[in-house]
Amino acid sequence: MASDTTAAPTGAETPTKLRRAITGPLLFAFILGDVLGAGIYALMGVLSEEVGGMLWAPLLLALLLALLTAGSYAELVTKYPRAGGASVFAERAFRSPIVSFLVGFSMLAAGVTSAAGLAIAFAGDYFGTFFDLPATPVAIVFLAIVAALNARGIRESMGANLVMTAIELSGLVIVIAVVGIFVAGGGGDASRLTATPEGTPVALAVLGGAVIAYYSFVGFETSANMIEEVKNPRRTYPRALFGALFTAGAVYVLVGVASSIALPASELQESSGPLLAVVEATGVSIPSWLFSLIALIAVANGALLTMIMVSRLTYGMAEQRLLPGVLGRVLPNRKTPWGAILTTTLVAMGLTLVGDLATLAETVVLLLLFVFLSVNVSVLVLRRDRVEHDHFRVWTFVPVLGVASCILLLTQQRPVVWLFGAILLAVGVVLFALARWGRARSDRTATTASDSPTTTAPTQEDTHGNA
Repeated sequence: MASDTTAAPTGAETPTKLRRAITGPLLFAFILGDVLGAGIYALMGVLSEEVGGMLWAPLLLALLLALLTAGSYAELVTKYPRAGGASVFAERAFRSPIVSFLVGFSMLAAGVTSAAGLAIAFAGDYFGTFFDLPATPVAIVFLAIVAALNARGIRESMGANLVMTAIELSGLVIVIAVVGIFVAGGGGDASRLTATPEGTPVALAVLGGAVIAYYSFVGFETSANMIEEVKNPRRTYPRALFGALFTAGAVYVLVGVASSIALPASELQESSGPLLAVVEATGVSIPSWLFSLIALIAVANGALLTMIMVSRLTYGMAEQRLLPGVLGRVLPNRKTPWGAILTTTLVAMGLTLVGDLATLAETVVLLLLFVFLSVNVSVLVLRRDRVEHDHFRVWTFVPVLGVASCILLLTQQRPVVWLFGAILLAVGVVLFALARWGRARSDRTATTASDSPTTTAPTQEDTHGNA
């Protein structure tokens, strides 16, 4: 991969109303925390149904598929360093406001729904380990706390993310370490690493597992909406993005290997907390409440990062006039988009009142695949658009393979998920039409006011002349 060099200095930064407070390490932690998320703590049981003991293989394939789209993001984000992410790229590539809006709306719908689901998860069994309180009020209060931290400042939010990501990562390191101790003592069965379900070809099993494992890498795209707050984005963003993905991939593969060695696939499938079952199988004394706490922190971290993303995306779309201007308002001292934060939080709170978000969660992935498809196509279309600053450039075959990977994963979605996705996009079209109608009406009012004759008061000289 290479960069496209122009006359502008490498470290040049595009002016922005937001505060550039995110350094390379903070951005790395942001992406890593968002990618790791809470899913990995339940992923191994689901994966084992597809691939048996070959848990490591679909995780490795999913990493490679995610890196394809990540390469496209690295080029476009450093080429057009504006909040709004995929919607900004779509607007430049396709020159269609409706396409740009739908891409951004897909990200918004996916992000807000994901945050609502994480809030419900936070208020569920994990929280119930420590406190016996009604789930819905806990979820709403939780989102309010996340919004307050988000509004206080990006540095404070990133600092909290840094701590939570370290705790979240420590839980996975514990799994790897205790299984290592278990194997050193003569325990486990390494032969399971190549065992697949009977009657299923290895290639099909790994592909089916990769579709599931790919979901665990979703999250890196949220960082595109933080670019206006990143210091020296040209150098910082690609390094943090690829570094975080490789780190997450390495941790995932090691956790997959450890899980397969410690327990047979049948036992992993039966457990609702497979990693806890893995730790317990090793005989190493780790308190059960500790994993509940770590999972709780992982969920909280995911919600914080998701709400940071959707608020910045909403702000960026308001700046593009795709959403009402009030959503682009920024706190004067904190330099955080308070209008976007308040609105997206209220929507997420409303979604927590929906009892079952399982199908909506799958719809989130469907919408994100459309976003990724748009981004990969945008890279190819925008190659003819030259900019006056240095930016990252990915090999041409990478976005081509990225398009193919998105189409492949889209073919694996259930019909009911397609239905929900279509309904959400239809809502987006209606909102876009209403926004355009409102802007047209405002423009007509302004034009009428400017064309109206104005009456001026008579001057003293005119008064004297008329006397």
